[in-house]
Amino acid sequence: MKRILLLLACWISTAPVQAQALSHLDQIQSRKQLRVCIWPDYYGITLRNPKTQKLEGVDADMAIEFAKDLGVGLEFVDSSFARLISDVLSDRCDVAMFAVGITPARADKLRFSKPTMASDIYGITTRHNRRIKSWDDIDKPGSVVAVIKGTLHEPIMRERLKSATLSVLDTPMAREQEVSSGRADVFMTDYPYSRRMLETTDWARLVAPPSTFHMTHYAYAVAPGDDRWLSRIDQFVRDIKRDGRLMQAAAKYRLENIVVRD
Repeated sequence: MKRILLLLACWISTAPVQAQALSHLDQIQSRKQLRVCIWPDYYGITLRNPKTQKLEGVDADMAIEFAKDLGVGLEFVDSSFARLISDVLSDRCDVAMFAVGITPARADKLRFSKPTMASDIYGITTRHNRRIKSWDDIDKPGSVVAVIKGTLHEPIMRERLKSATLSVLDTPMAREQEVSSGRADVFMTDYPYSRRMLETTDWARLVAPPSTFHMTHYAYAVAPGDDRWLSRIDQFVRDIKRDGRLMQAAAKYRLENIVVRD
């Protein structure tokens, strides 16, 4: 009886260590599938084409390349910036690959690879908006500035705006409708999404900062506690920079000027 109890105690004491030692890398190889969280409405990054239902964008292409490098299949898991942390920490996916901006709040919960891209913040208003003529017009009394809940733009603009009113919305469509209808004057976004507005609408006008406003590095995000998995992702980032796959994909979607080369 004592021997049984001793064996049981040893099993209990070593079980957490064994579970912790099972890296995502081992799990991926075991199931032969890489699970990648994406935001399917991110133009140039991970956009689900409404006509073909296929994903298009730099990180969609890089996810395919990563699965190939690992020698496994690929499953895309729909997520969003609002659900990013909970989806990664609850193990809905092995890695989030949708140009996730490295912010203090996210870095407190997640771990990030070496950066792949970087973007400043841009404004989108309408061609006929008379209030917003330049960047300096954004933070003035009476201006309404829209952002999407959960994106990096929400905390940044909440901190930076002193006179304008901040409107926090749940979806890109709601944000765009607020501006196109005139209920909001401008919405804040990044370089890739600004390209979407300029290339797919006839009403959008870009409002660019005269100098760097808030540059954010984008990377791939994982749950903490798995250094082996993060190291493998960093190796992949080094590989795609060195062999040109990242730059080739970025050029395909006209985003080569925001690639982090080193």
